[in-house]
Amino acid sequence: MNTLIKVLLVEDEQTLAEIIKETLDSNGFEVTLEFNGEDALHAILNGLDADVIVSDIMMPKMDGFTFMKELDRHGIKIPVLFLTARSDTNDVVKGFELGGSDYLKKPFAIAELIARIRSLAGRWDQKQRGELQETIKIGKYTLDVSERILGYGVVGTNEFEQTELPYRECEVLAYLARHINETASTSDMLTQIWGDDSYFNSRSLNVYITKLRHKLQKDKNVSILNIRSVGYRLVIR
Repeated sequence: MNTLIKVLLVEDEQTLAEIIKETLDSNGFEVTLEFNGEDALHAILNGLDADVIVSDIMMPKMDGFTFMKELDRHGIKIPVLFLTARSDTNDVVKGFELGGSDYLKKPFAIAELIARIRSLAGRWDQKQRGELQETIKIGKYTLDVSERILGYGVVGTNEFEQTELPYRECEVLAYLARHINETASTSDMLTQIWGDDSYFNSRSLNVYITKLRHKLQKDKNVSILNIRSVGYRLVIR
């Protein structure tokens, strides 16, 4: 992809927003700044080109979650990194379920923000060029990692079902599926998927494991085991 990464920054705290913009600009990014979701949506719908959107959650006029819903409603698939001051895991999970790609808790190190943006932009560019095609068989399920689609049954039949997974949920399942019948340590999963193994991220992982168990329950030969004090194991009997 081009070295220059185009970022739409949506942040209502003006001082923070300008600091982030100035820092990103000086590190080779092209940044467009909006102070609420409504203006950001208007900019996108009027042709603003962005590789990654960095959005706060709590904002006037239109919050980050509503902004995400509107992007999805208009069929816009730009990766979104949420900035949040919230500590409630359910709020973070909600962001992923709406289609968000990543999040950072405030306060954060600008170097980490830069790394997350570059990672999202790189993966998005690879996906657009068809370089992230990966399909994993999980019992009677099939996981299309690039499209985040979990299929169940025989393709081409009336019984075949498809479910679109939230970004982070797909990442967790893909990690486990690449290590079928092996124990994946919680620390390794958190480091590989979230970037660190903090308690906050560990709570998020627990929520996703619960959701995945529910979605995999149609195949009685598939289960996710909790290996006490170690991690998880995706088992195919």
